[in-house]
Amino acid sequence: MSWWHALVVLLAGMWAGTINTVVGSGTLVTFPVLVALGYPPVTATTSNALGLAPGTISGAVGYRDELKGQARRLARYSVPSLLGAIGGTALLLFLPHNAFEKVVPVLVGLAVVLVIIQPWVSSWVAKRRDRSDTIAGHGGPLLLGLIFLVGVYGGYFTAAQGVMLMGIMGMLLTDSMQRLNGIKNVLAAVVNVVAGVIYAFVAPISWPVVGLLALGSTLGGQLGARIGRRLPPAVLRGVIVVIGIAAIVQLLLR
Repeated sequence: MSWWHALVVLLAGMWAGTINTVVGSGTLVTFPVLVALGYPPVTATTSNALGLAPGTISGAVGYRDELKGQARRLARYSVPSLLGAIGGTALLLFLPHNAFEKVVPVLVGLAVVLVIIQPWVSSWVAKRRDRSDTIAGHGGPLLLGLIFLVGVYGGYFTAAQGVMLMGIMGMLLTDSMQRLNGIKNVLAAVVNVVAGVIYAFVAPISWPVVGLLALGSTLGGQLGARIGRRLPPAVLRGVIVVIGIAAIVQLLLR
């Protein structure tokens, strides 16, 4: 790895850590960068999962004030996230690699769409909350099942799992968006750590990439937690969408 490749990966990891903490979808920054640098899509995905895990943990720690009093809820939600992550990694490991390479442009496209519609989802959630249509407490079995499915998706391909989590929790819980964002960071950390540990033992991994992403995303996680509320979400979404579309084009032309 050349010095400028290393610098690009480090900066991408830092930006992804910031985005993951504030909005989600940081993988739509790092995944295209790794593919552009010549890494196979599966290696880029597995290295992402492990390398961005410290950043998701860092972001969760940065939201510790919003997480106060939610220990029981976090323990409850972490179980389906953990099981879903195991299921998602199993899909990536046991399905043919060429199947992943064929479906990954679709997954990136789905992630981009989710990022684009996030403001409308948030607005719809706010209207439901005003009408008191949400489910109080832990959200019930429906929320646990949806968290499991997001965990499967996150274990297979991590992009936009944070956006998905915010959408389903916003529809089924009555907490403020900041408290939900704290929960989202913890659950994303669970999925990334579980998937990353499994990949570290049985999947193709680029360890230099993992190290650079880990360092960058950890710094970015703290940065996102500190200044995330001041950054214009539209700017972050715009960057994610542009990079995501560029990734789709590049993957289709490979």
